[in-house]
Amino acid sequence: MTEITHLNALHKTDKPLSVKVLFKGEEGVTRSLLIKKDGLLPEHTTSIPAILVCVTGKVTYEDESGYQTVLEPGNFQTIEPNIKHWVKGLDDSQLLLMK
Repeated sequence: MTEITHLNALHKTDKPLSVKVLFKGEEGVTRSLLIKKDGLLPEHTTSIPAILVCVTGKVTYEDESGYQTVLEPGNFQTIEPNIKHWVKGLDDSQLLLMK
């Protein structure tokens, strides 16, 4: 039987951004993200659709079209392929990114 682990255990860092693989399956991957207050996940794109789920804290998600939204615990944002986007921490935040 596998031991229960907390998301905090994945991110042993004081850096403003930490990204760790939480689970890798046959067809996809889930990453755990820790974005500190005022931390930034820099502008980037994805080649496949993704979903970003806010677990704790509060972040702003923005994309190149000018779309902007605030994600709080329980909120999620779908991310379309080939659209530049970035995420800024409004509070210390934990998120899950599923592709």
